[in-house]
Amino acid sequence: MSKQDSYLTIASPSEGLYKDKGSKFIGMAYPVKDLEEIKSILQELALLHPKARHICYAYRLGFSQEEARSNDNGEPSGSAGKPILNTILSHQLHYVFIAVIRYFGGTLLGVPGLIHAYKEASLDALAHAEIFEYEPLVEEEIEFPYSELNEVMKICKKLPIRILNQKIDNLCTFNLSFTQRNASEVLKALEKISRH
Repeated sequence: MSKQDSYLTIASPSEGLYKDKGSKFIGMAYPVKDLEEIKSILQELALLHPKARHICYAYRLGFSQEEARSNDNGEPSGSAGKPILNTILSHQLHYVFIAVIRYFGGTLLGVPGLIHAYKEASLDALAHAEIFEYEPLVEEEIEFPYSELNEVMKICKKLPIRILNQKIDNLCTFNLSFTQRNASEVLKALEKISRH
């Protein structure tokens, strides 16, 4: 996974709905960290919707093409997973998983109808989601002599740094957190301290 300064994702799970000719398409969008989380959500959805005809989905975890996948789950090839994935890509989202649960209404929709339905259900799920820009955090532990405490505190006040934990003694230990985009500036400032 390549490092990004920030990316768009969703704040919490959201739900959408699309109906066509008696079929019901329930769109579910989730912020996710990894494949394990996606697998457990899929298992949960299968338990919650035992009468559903299909649970089709797509996700995008990282920033390369290989980290985006879709699954038609028995629907005609490219009619379900791909439209869901295209919704994620068009919103430029990362670390997002969208599943669409289909309850069959008795009338076949045809491939164009399915593509439209899966797209609309996933769009509706995202319409109910809070999309925001996430900045990955870097955590760093530093050790320095007590004599440098004032200097370290000045750096922490001047730069956007959060002190997660601190142990002040003859040798002080600080656990710090800062955004990826500020990492080089913060590390450069802290390097001067530890070199004394």
